[in-house]
Amino acid sequence: MRYVKKLLLVAVLGVVLAAGGLLWRWQLPSLATGVAAKAMCSAAFVAQRPEAGLFESEVAHQNPLMLLVHAELDAERRSARARFLGFAEREARWLGARGCVLEAPADAAPIITQSDAGARPAAAAAPWPLGDAALPPAAWGPQVDAARLQAAVARAMDGAGDSGRANPRAVAVVQGGRLLLAQYAPGFAPQTALHGWSMTKTVTAMLTYKLAHAQGWDLDTPVVQVAAGARAPAWLAQWRNDGRGAIRVSDLMAMRDGLQLRESYEPGGEVPHMLWLQPDMPAWVAAHPAEAAPATRWRYLSASSNLMAATVRSRFADDPSYWTYPQQALFDPLGMQGAVMETDTAGNWVGSSYLWARLTDWARLGELTLRDGRWGEQQVLPPGWRLRAATVALPEGEGRGYGAASTWRFGDRGAGKCRGNAGVPEDVIVMSGHWGQMVAVVPSLDAVVVRMGWVHGAYDQCAMLQDMLAALRQP
Repeated sequence: MRYVKKLLLVAVLGVVLAAGGLLWRWQLPSLATGVAAKAMCSAAFVAQRPEAGLFESEVAHQNPLMLLVHAELDAERRSARARFLGFAEREARWLGARGCVLEAPADAAPIITQSDAGARPAAAAAPWPLGDAALPPAAWGPQVDAARLQAAVARAMDGAGDSGRANPRAVAVVQGGRLLLAQYAPGFAPQTALHGWSMTKTVTAMLTYKLAHAQGWDLDTPVVQVAAGARAPAWLAQWRNDGRGAIRVSDLMAMRDGLQLRESYEPGGEVPHMLWLQPDMPAWVAAHPAEAAPATRWRYLSASSNLMAATVRSRFADDPSYWTYPQQALFDPLGMQGAVMETDTAGNWVGSSYLWARLTDWARLGELTLRDGRWGEQQVLPPGWRLRAATVALPEGEGRGYGAASTWRFGDRGAGKCRGNAGVPEDVIVMSGHWGQMVAVVPSLDAVVVRMGWVHGAYDQCAMLQDMLAALRQP
């Protein structure tokens, strides 16, 4: 019996040591505390949601490992701290226009801007697009099957608040420049900023597209030329000496740069490692060698968008101008009050993942694409944006289902994600993000559909889109 007990003890000790080895090998304590601190800080101080229940809704359901994390907010400091089993403490702190930043430098002061969006009434009752109010069903007109659309939106909102199901947070439908419906889950409201995750990639592409036009450089110019100058990133010197020197800004935008990276999300995977363990995300990305020639292979990579963000940073005279550019160039013209493009510790936009905006502001971004960059009387993005967004990244293979502007071509009958859904038009252009975020632009129906959520269960993005579009008739 004593011998058996010793064997059991040795076995248990082996399991514990193996588990501990994996924890440290994958830096899981630091990763878990980074996820928790960043999520809590952004939800509290960017989205401005109350503290009660935040850990459960934003952190706990992401991974069982999170149950070993304790997180707390500091309202006075506007920060969140997280600890893993009482150690591996990490902090994220609110820095104004930079959002919540992990391990923000002690001397970093919040970037406070004065919005030019005074034309948009603060009252949510004002009609969209100046405010956030939707039209009553009686005003929708014959182009909308009111009962069918209301039923489709009700189905899309089913499971709200249930982390084991689709867990939607908000849905909006626009047609003919009119907001027909805007529905929110309990605990969310018109003024709540919502995390777009990878829909941020499309907005990073918008900002890059606009800046290139304003400064007179071509998107097909190699990164080593665009980013050269007084504010060139340190990694650029290495790129000039190998195959990476041929990578163009347009290759980053279309996910065809050829870098030796994968879009892996498992513990120890490249995306979590980049987002929550790297203080300078683009520098980490840039250190990876080329694996294929640019424009010959398509591979979806969050890393590519973060390289694009660093390339753009080099084009500004100083960092405050860079940090406030999203508001000045895009958010203010559209009246997007409260939208925030967050940065990494080193000050680069996290162009792959960290834009927060209200439901109706995500709808504004969709409407801007639908109108080819025009907003009212102002051409906010240069003409040609919608065409770029609809153009294939590569003519064959998976790249046919992706657009040249960090967009998705869901309806493409050869490679689109929704190619098996006959009710999803072929011309659909989609901004798509982790856990079910979607802004679908549908030119043939003159419509925009937005769906925001925090999915951990089943969710059929294409079926939901088809369901809603079935209620809309062609203009």
